[in-house]
Amino acid sequence: MTDLWNDLLDCLHLKPLRQGVYEARSQHLEYHRLFGGQLLAQCVRVAELTCPGKAVKSLHVLFPREGKGGEPVRYETDCVQQGRTYGAVQIQARQEHGVVAVATVSLHTWEGGPQRQTVEPVGPLPAVDRRIDLELLPWETRAASDLDFTDSVPPAYELWSRTPPAAADAGPALLAYATDLTLIGTALLPMPGVSQRDAGKAFSSAVTSHSLWFHQPVHPGAWNVLRQHSPVAAHGRCHGRGDVLTEHGELVASYAQDALLRFTRQ
Repeated sequence: MTDLWNDLLDCLHLKPLRQGVYEARSQHLEYHRLFGGQLLAQCVRVAELTCPGKAVKSLHVLFPREGKGGEPVRYETDCVQQGRTYGAVQIQARQEHGVVAVATVSLHTWEGGPQRQTVEPVGPLPAVDRRIDLELLPWETRAASDLDFTDSVPPAYELWSRTPPAAADAGPALLAYATDLTLIGTALLPMPGVSQRDAGKAFSSAVTSHSLWFHQPVHPGAWNVLRQHSPVAAHGRCHGRGDVLTEHGELVASYAQDALLRFTRQ
């Protein structure tokens, strides 16, 4: 069996092919397509390599076509800004059949200054018996509620997540990876008789765009809470939003996602 954690870390090492072009291998997953979280994480790393000395501030990614699992991805970059404190990079991720992701990334050098946040406090860490197995996340996760619940409940979900210890510079990429997984399942919660386990049977889904904003440095190996909700599903699409907080309640990042969501006609 593949060591999924080290396999993911290895995918974050990009090989420079020529100026502004990198290649990365894909994860070894038993999954029907290339996982979008891999593309998000690799886009973060590509941007950091393109603008060294700066941290990713925001990431906006479109997924125009399905990626093929197991096939390498080539990243072509255009550094459109490289100032003293801010930078901006445009990225195209390609496989043999075409472009699988288009990203715009803004970077920033961390600065001092006043800080404030307005968020609800973080509750207690769910007990160890609330561990859940999310196949694509190769680290510990816990949740007080069930994302596979098939009765109609409000579209809100909190996922506690803690990676194994890793290099500090891997933190933003690992967090980007994690934010891609559970927003569609959250959007399904109010829909009776269906859950994310019914993907490919009761419905088909695919992420079409994903955005992520970093507010504070990310520290691998610490507990984070992914607090998310889905305000709308309509016209064959669903939308979700989330915040990432530390176990002490510091707001680290925010994210949003649009996805295709088509139900099978009966």
